[in-house]
Amino acid sequence: MLRRLTIRDFVIVDRLELEFQSGFGALTGETGAGKSILLDALGLALGGRADAGAVRIGRDKADIAAEFELPVGGGLSDWLTSQDLPGDDGMVILRRVVESGGRSRAWINGVPVTQAQLREAGDWLADIHGQHAHHALIRGDAQRALIDAHAGAAALANDVAVRFRAWQQLAELRRTAEQDSAASERERELLAWQIGELRDLAFDPDEWVEINHEHSRLAHAASLTEGADEALATLGEGDGAVTSLLRHIGVRVDAMADIDPGLGDVRELLAGAAIQADEALHALRRYRDRLDLDPQRLAEIERRIGAVTDVARKYRVDPEGLPELLDTWSGKLEEMVARADPVHLAEQEALARRAYDEAAARLSAARRPAADRLSREVSEAMQTLAMAGGQFAAVLEPCAPSAHGVEAAEFRVAANPSQPLRPLAKVASGGELSRIGLAIQVMTSRDSATPTLIFDEVDVGIGGGVAEIVGKLLHRLGQERQVLCVTHLPQVAACADWQWNIAKSNRGNEVVSAVTPLEMDGRIEEIARMLGGVSITDTTRRHAAEMLGVTAAP
Repeated sequence: MLRRLTIRDFVIVDRLELEFQSGFGALTGETGAGKSILLDALGLALGGRADAGAVRIGRDKADIAAEFELPVGGGLSDWLTSQDLPGDDGMVILRRVVESGGRSRAWINGVPVTQAQLREAGDWLADIHGQHAHHALIRGDAQRALIDAHAGAAALANDVAVRFRAWQQLAELRRTAEQDSAASERERELLAWQIGELRDLAFDPDEWVEINHEHSRLAHAASLTEGADEALATLGEGDGAVTSLLRHIGVRVDAMADIDPGLGDVRELLAGAAIQADEALHALRRYRDRLDLDPQRLAEIERRIGAVTDVARKYRVDPEGLPELLDTWSGKLEEMVARADPVHLAEQEALARRAYDEAAARLSAARRPAADRLSREVSEAMQTLAMAGGQFAAVLEPCAPSAHGVEAAEFRVAANPSQPLRPLAKVASGGELSRIGLAIQVMTSRDSATPTLIFDEVDVGIGGGVAEIVGKLLHRLGQERQVLCVTHLPQVAACADWQWNIAKSNRGNEVVSAVTPLEMDGRIEEIARMLGGVSITDTTRRHAAEMLGVTAAP
């Protein structure tokens, strides 16, 4: 449940730090005092849409933070762990900052997140029912969504939508293949020829490195031979050969070292040099013996290099990129072949249609009992909302397959027992729509696992005894979870477990909103104001106290 809400520089709120209680709480005050603004601020913290108008005039940014108890079960704890957003001490803190330029940032438990992540977390924590929700009930999509919510079938509905899109994509591919088979065939033939050219080239990256090295060696064979002969002559041929000179010097230094041991290091260095020179001589002779002028092999390698280079230049890639190009084209050809085969596509389309039908059947099976249950519960609620004998029906009519399933939803109502059921949009008056809408919201909220429910003037259009019944409905709902309600009706406010007064005042050149938690005397005074208007009399106060079940102070 919501424990704390902190608001800074939001619309007409400068600074507010609110501590919330459990049960049913009523937020009351004059029109325009800022009651709905508090809920708008909470909506932002829950991931709602932000704009620059949320920032108080003359301020750089609005800052809203909401602290919730972490619900036991329900999956939010696992979700936070999976997102690396663990909370402390069983709490979840959502924060939203909106800058005057319109940019917004979000945090969960002090970690920066996206708005989508904030909204997903918010869906686990609170559900806001706005004052215009009743009017949305006349739309078929809203009616279907309510039935799905009542059925707990949101995942099933999403699965149906995914399978429908997959089916329609295959159907479109099949139609395209049937219409454009000639053009597709030409494109496939060209691609197949290009793939064949690359395969015939049989390019191998390791071979490419090797033949380039061999080409370099063969192309410079004459200069390599000349250099090898010169080095061999210097190292090992004639009296002035390096190896002979090193051996001669070594003998002389050996004799000198026998006389003077201080030449021992020189003797070892010369001996090592003689050995290395001799090894270099033998290695150079072996290299020279293998070195050969082979014009025929050189021409063969040059033809191979030319063929690879020509193909690479033709397709505008480096030679090393030819294998990747072959893989890409091969995959594309396989896809084109699959797409261009109407028979194969028809088979895939049939499989996708079957998967869609199965998912839609599961969704329908979940919707039917939920629609019956919603019809029964709302009809029962109507009897207590000044619509005795009225009847409500959530009807599911078969329709063409769509992303929403194979039935259309329609809410029908008979406000009086003598009337037939007719579409809600055509027969319900404004007051009846408000009462029916409130009954539906209360009933569907019971199925929700959301720990905090917020109603923003959803009782508009009702009054008298009906308002008292609505208050009692919300009070019963508050026994199961936290309920917050912005209301102008004293009958509803009197049923609340606790009550706050929201008022605005002038402070210098600014208008600010303030929130005052009300004790019993304050509640009597506020409900008397709601009952009596401008002039509050003792009689009005006694009436307010009676509604609260207490005795007014003399």
